[in-house]
Amino acid sequence: MKSYDAIVIGGGPAGMAAALYLVRAGVKTLLVEKLSPGGQMLMTEELENYPGFPRGIKGYELGDRMAEHLQGYEVDRIFDEVREIKVGEGEHSILIGDEWINTRSIIFATGVTFRKLYVPNEEKLLGRGVSYCALCDGNFFRDKVVAVVGGGNSALEESLYLSRLVRKIYLVHRREEFRGLKCYQDKCYADPKIEPVLNSVVSRILGDDDVNGIEVQNVKTGEYSEIELDGVFIFVGFDPVSKFLPPEIELDDWGFIKTDCEMATNIPGIYAAGDIRSKNCRQVVTAVGDGATAATAAFAYLEHKNG
Repeated sequence: MKSYDAIVIGGGPAGMAAALYLVRAGVKTLLVEKLSPGGQMLMTEELENYPGFPRGIKGYELGDRMAEHLQGYEVDRIFDEVREIKVGEGEHSILIGDEWINTRSIIFATGVTFRKLYVPNEEKLLGRGVSYCALCDGNFFRDKVVAVVGGGNSALEESLYLSRLVRKIYLVHRREEFRGLKCYQDKCYADPKIEPVLNSVVSRILGDDDVNGIEVQNVKTGEYSEIELDGVFIFVGFDPVSKFLPPEIELDDWGFIKTDCEMATNIPGIYAAGDIRSKNCRQVVTAVGDGATAATAAFAYLEHKNG
């Protein structure tokens, strides 16, 4: 059975930063990623707040740069899915694909998935007008009418991106005011293509074979109305990628991993970094910091175990 000093699960900014710090410290490291390196960065049109890039940088470009940086070091990689983890005393076993691999420490950096509305026809029309990624699917809606659902930074940023492509955007939010940064709010209110639909929730997505509208309920009056459109982009938050986590790991009420300031979980030798961690700020820059901190803590743990 293969054995490592550290296994990093997740190849986004937190995972790549953690792997980089570990291999530079001489730790025998395995990086596990089921898709392409980069995580949520790959679905971000442009990062305007990552230090060092005053004119912004494309999400995939920053992801490629991080991956290229890591390629210069000896780190093993497996592109597969973690299916099960068994927590042990000083050593843990991870089932990756069909292979069990042992490790003395683990860093979870699995990130999040887009949260769903759980309304009628959302699942049925996924890929046929329902999307959770403007960068991935926006081009299919050139000169068409769409709705963006949500009021945080993601919803506002994606609305601004889509406004370059589509004819009109209905920006649906359940509250009186948007929650995103004021700079994004100001841009959305100033964009003639974006029409805010506030105090409203999507109660149903309309269409048989493809999306042709949404049913919206006003949360103050209770009244329902329909809006004709061609696509729905949903940005109402995130859920942690945590289904495979062992039951011994302590989670918060939303399923995110609880850690201390050194990224340590309640299990010695197991850490969490990035969006999977229970915290308020989920940004690329904080994910990188989390990864570096977790790797440093894991290295100290291993050194202590080595005496």
